[in-house]
Amino acid sequence: MKIETLLLSQKEIELLIAMKDVVECVDKTFKGMGDDTVINPTKVNLDLGEVASYPAYEGFMKAMPAYVGWADTAGIKWAGGFLGERKKQGLPYITSLVMLIDPKLGHFRAVMDGAYITNMRTGAQTAVALKHMYKKGKDLRLGLYGAGMQGHTQTMAIAELFNIIHVSVYDINPVAAEKYAQDMKRFVKGDIHIAKTPEEASDADVCVCVTQSKDEFFKFEWFTPGKFLFPMGSYQECTDECVQKADRIVVDHIGQTLHRGALGKLGTAGTITEKNIYATIGEIAAGKKSAPEKDLRVLCIPIGTGAMDIGVASLVWERAMDKGIGGKYTFVEY
Repeated sequence: MKIETLLLSQKEIELLIAMKDVVECVDKTFKGMGDDTVINPTKVNLDLGEVASYPAYEGFMKAMPAYVGWADTAGIKWAGGFLGERKKQGLPYITSLVMLIDPKLGHFRAVMDGAYITNMRTGAQTAVALKHMYKKGKDLRLGLYGAGMQGHTQTMAIAELFNIIHVSVYDINPVAAEKYAQDMKRFVKGDIHIAKTPEEASDADVCVCVTQSKDEFFKFEWFTPGKFLFPMGSYQECTDECVQKADRIVVDHIGQTLHRGALGKLGTAGTITEKNIYATIGEIAAGKKSAPEKDLRVLCIPIGTGAMDIGVASLVWERAMDKGIGGKYTFVEY
C-alpha cells in the first residue's frame, strides 16, 4: 500500500485561501476550544539563542501539536523566529512548516509551508476575539504598533468583520509605516495616520501591538476605560501596570500565556496566576462566559496556538485535494 503525502508551497497555499476563509476557521476553532472538541497541548520551546547564550543564533523554534474536532484532523506546526544571521540575509522573521495526519490511521496527509498560515491566522485571532467581545458596533478606531507583515494581516482580518474608520500606526522604521499606509488603503474606510510617537497611536478603541520589542513601551496612562489592548508580541510590550490594572484579562490558552509574552514575567514570578484571568476567548465564543462590559479595560492576549494552524491547514489540504494542487510524495509503502 502506497501512502501519499501532499506537499504544498507557500505560493500554492496563497491560491487556496483568503482572509475570509481564515477568519471563519479561527472562529470555529475558538468555539471548539471552548466546547472541548479541540485538544491543544502547551507549546514545546527550543531556545536557539533567543534568551540562552548557547547556541548564539538569536532564534527559537516551537512544536505546536493539536487535534481539531470540526475538521477531524490532527497535526503539528514546527515554527519559530530568527533575528541574527537570518535577519542579516534579509529573510522574514518567521519560519514554519505544518504537518497534518489522519487521526484514525496516523498517515501523514500533508506537509506544507506554515509561515503564510501563521501570519494570516494571527491577524484572524484578533478579529475573532473582537467579534465576540467588542460592543461598540461595527465601527472602530485602530491603534497599531508594528507595520510589518503582522500589522498588515491584523488590519486585513479586522476589516473582514468591522469598519476601520481610522488607523494610527507607529513603527520605529518610518519607511515601514509609509508602506503600510499605502498597502492598507483599500482595507480602511477612513484615514491612516502615521504616528510620530507610541503615545500618539494610542488614541483608539483597539490597540494592537505586533512588534519584536523587548521594551515595555505601552503605558497604563494610555490604557483608558473601554479600550481593548492586544499585546501580541513574544515579549512584554506593555508595562506591568497595564497587566495588573486591567479590568479583564482574556487569553487564548492559559498555560501558554502565563509563561510568554505580556504575562510571561509576572506569570513566572507568580504575581499573575490563572485566578487573574477572566476567561479564554474560546469560553466567550462558546457562550460559557459573557463578554466584558464595554466600559472596562480589556487586556486580550491570543499568543497563538497550534489548533489555529491545524484548522486552517486542514481547509488548505481539502481544497488542494479537490483542485489537484500540490505535489505528492510516498515516504513509506506497506
